[in-house]
Amino acid sequence: MIYDCFQQVAHLSEAFTLEPGDVIATGTPAGVGAVRQPFPEGLLKVGDVVRIVIDGIGELRNTVVEEPEGYVAPELDAAVAEV
Repeated sequence: MIYDCFQQVAHLSEAFTLEPGDVIATGTPAGVGAVRQPFPEGLLKVGDVVRIVIDGIGELRNTVVEEPEGYVAPELDAAVAEV
């Protein structure tokens, strides 16, 4: 991670009112996992479902879909590429 959880919450709190139960979803820029060597086992593939459940709040479910034809992943920011 470039920024730890505390830094992310502090930054987001400047622009948003965070409430109990809010989810801050973070991730990896497109294409980063695919260039790791050796190639990691278990990367998400089309049709996989990512499911998050928080008791008393609910469920968030996302299905991995195919990238649109002609999609080109954005270039990594220089600061991110160095990490």
